[in-house]
Amino acid sequence: MSRIGNKTITIPAGCELSISEGNEVTVKGPKGTLVRQFSPLVEIKVDGTEVKCVRANEEKHTKQLHGTTRALLNNMIVGTTEGYKKTLEIIGIGYKAELQGNNLRLDLGYSHEINFPIEEGITIEVPNPTTIVVSGIDKQRVGEVAAQIRGFRKPEPYKGKGIRYKGEFVRHKEGKTAAA
Repeated sequence: MSRIGNKTITIPAGCELSISEGNEVTVKGPKGTLVRQFSPLVEIKVDGTEVKCVRANEEKHTKQLHGTTRALLNNMIVGTTEGYKKTLEIIGIGYKAELQGNNLRLDLGYSHEINFPIEEGITIEVPNPTTIVVSGIDKQRVGEVAAQIRGFRKPEPYKGKGIRYKGEFVRHKEGKTAAA
């Protein structure tokens, strides 16, 4: 029994949801529009301002799709109304970020700087040289872009230098000690 799949989703004011052939769902909201194709094994029913996902049968694969479909649909609705945001922190002497046109320029202690092109649908802000804010309406794309940026210099365990998510805990290791 899928507890998440059985929950109903409330469509907020200012958000429109339409279902076309082949279980293709379009969600329009104040922040933008998202379109996604869902499996025909899970039927999406709209009743006024509520959406419910109903599975076609009780097979294991269908049960797995049930909760996933409901979660993805909810993420689409939240994304088009509120949006998603990930904040990254840069820690290290001389490490910094800045926006140059449609690129994010990162100085992370390498012999060269990294120019990261900002894709369409994603907004990157740099409020100060050690903070990067990635935002957009698609939760998956926001997470992927934030992970790509973090991947340029992951936090290392000895001094904690690198790029980390805001609030991320980096466990520190003890370094080598000199022989007495």
